Amino acid sequence: MSLNEKDSITPADSSDVELGQSKDVGEEFEIFGQGDGDVNFRTVEWVHASMIFLKIIFATGVLSIPSVMYDYGAVPGSILLVSWTGLNGYTAIIQGNFRNQHPGCHSIGDMAQILGGVPLRELAGLLFVASNVVCAASGIIGISAALNALSVHAACTVWWSLIATVAVFFLASVRKFSHISWLTWVGFLTIFVAVLIVVIGVTLNDRPAAAPAGPYELGFRIVGNPAFIPGISASLNMFVSSAATSAFLPVISEMKKPKDYNKAVFLCMGFVTAAYLAFTMVLYYWCGQWIASPSLGSAGPTVKKIAYGVGLPGLLISGCLYVHVASKYLFVRILRNSVHLQRNSFVHWGTWLSCTASLSIVAFILASAIPIFNYILALVGSLCFAPLAISLPGLLWLYDHGHKRRGIYNITMYGIHVFMVVLGLFMTVSGTYSVISQIQEAYAGGQIDSAFSCADNSGTV
Repeated sequence: MSLNEKDSITPADSSDVELGQSKDVGEEFEIFGQGDGDVNFRTVEWVHASMIFLKIIFATGVLSIPSVMYDYGAVPGSILLVSWTGLNGYTAIIQGNFRNQHPGCHSIGDMAQILGGVPLRELAGLLFVASNVVCAASGIIGISAALNALSVHAACTVWWSLIATVAVFFLASVRKFSHISWLTWVGFLTIFVAVLIVVIGVTLNDRPAAAPAGPYELGFRIVGNPAFIPGISASLNMFVSSAATSAFLPVISEMKKPKDYNKAVFLCMGFVTAAYLAFTMVLYYWCGQWIASPSLGSAGPTVKKIAYGVGLPGLLISGCLYVHVASKYLFVRILRNSVHLQRNSFVHWGTWLSCTASLSIVAFILASAIPIFNYILALVGSLCFAPLAISLPGLLWLYDHGHKRRGIYNITMYGIHVFMVVLGLFMTVSGTYSVISQIQEAYAGGQIDSAFSCADNSGTV
């Protein structure tokens, strides 16, 4: 089969596919053929895929959620957190099933093309690349904060960000997901241990490390009462903590058995939900409103250095994965109709390295322009992930199942997915307004220094 034939994206009958089921449409429609060309990309086992998924979403969420729990309080915050991770897990399954039912889909952009043609494909592709680049920028912010904490702000934060960007570029340039899967194990374990160290550390302190001297109000609330703007922003941080499910899709194309995708998602999202809830509630119970962002700085200067030292590889690998996923999308788009897609040619390597280098540079610029972890995550949640991870999956389900409207169950499911489309649009508009308002207030109040500031971003000095 020629590469032109492989590039075709055709509708398939998937009306009989429900949650957790995946119908195999045949190897001949896979983007990367097994045995085609010099490079075999199809080498990822489903367990390794699950670890890649886990590393893609785990680090940013576990570092950002605890600091926004104060806005909602323990009970509503916990319910909201579980609801968002559950919804994101469900939409990941929708995307995977749709991809495995429609030949030629490599990315969320290809799926959007089936729904709305080339214009929707280009819009979805732009949002996909932008979301992953902004998440990579959050990883660079985390790395620079770690280096500031470990060195006691021995150098300008911009220099630390630049060093982080170079390291992210080199790691992201590893070509296959299977070759970086071992890095995801290292990255996940180091972040997990780092957060565990902080969780244990806060329980051993008499008072929150960030609390002011003398009497203080802990701020642990069973039920909060957030205003609209901080409430939407906090909700966005919870949502975005597990919303990068569109980044799972390119991994399917490199799995040995793409139909095993759902197993990888269930394993990943089950663990993520349990870990987020456990770590977040312990930190919030002991620190209240005095939780650092990122949360690794919540247990005092000594524990912070230990946690950042242990978690530094995980922060680095998070950044590299986001750059890798976005670069792989561009790489396939550029070379999809070319013999260079799976050949070790100059064009192949030149295209690949150009993608990783350019996106790493953009991530560095964003990290230096909006150097506050929570704000940059909330911004990507509203502008990119809300339409990609809520509205578009709702439309994908309606495309495959919208004709079934008889009976209470089918009518209910139809209404749920229409609501998902509306919810995504609401989060996009209201979320973007809220985050931009908070960023403006932070600049006006001196919480954010000027762009490309050398100021410490770890709370060390």
